[in-house]
Amino acid sequence: MPEKETLERAEEDARQGKAPSTQAGEFIREEMEHIREGKHGARSSKQAIAIGLSKARRAGVKLPPPKEGKVPEKTRKQAARDYRRGQPVGTQPASPARSRATTAALEHEGNMAASHEALSDQARESARRRGAANRSEAARKAVRTKGQAERKPAERK
Repeated sequence: MPEKETLERAEEDARQGKAPSTQAGEFIREEMEHIREGKHGARSSKQAIAIGLSKARRAGVKLPPPKEGKVPEKTRKQAARDYRRGQPVGTQPASPARSRATTAALEHEGNMAASHEALSDQARESARRRGAANRSEAARKAVRTKGQAERKPAERK
């Protein structure tokens, strides 16, 4: 279950009209904090991000599952299940036994997945896969959507 603060921050992002991926970022941030605090671990940064995305979908963030062919079919189906679970029609409570089993399994994993180095590697690898044109377009969009107040500090970086 996501923390109350995380849900509030994601709802605030939604009210401001930010993208679903930005809203989901709050859940990923929470997951990284949990790993750093030692609540549980993760095998890799990818797994930690996947847990955060799953939580976001189940919490109602309108983040559709990835398209066919982009990720393994098993991953896509799980994302679709999570997405459906987060929509307001007929929800079921989580199975306590399954929740405990998941937590117990994650407690055996390490906490290096949330290290700054691991996250940096993951971001670089992901950007490399996207290609130069896509990265350039993302930078142009950032300039359009940031606004004057946030653009100045970003320019100084």
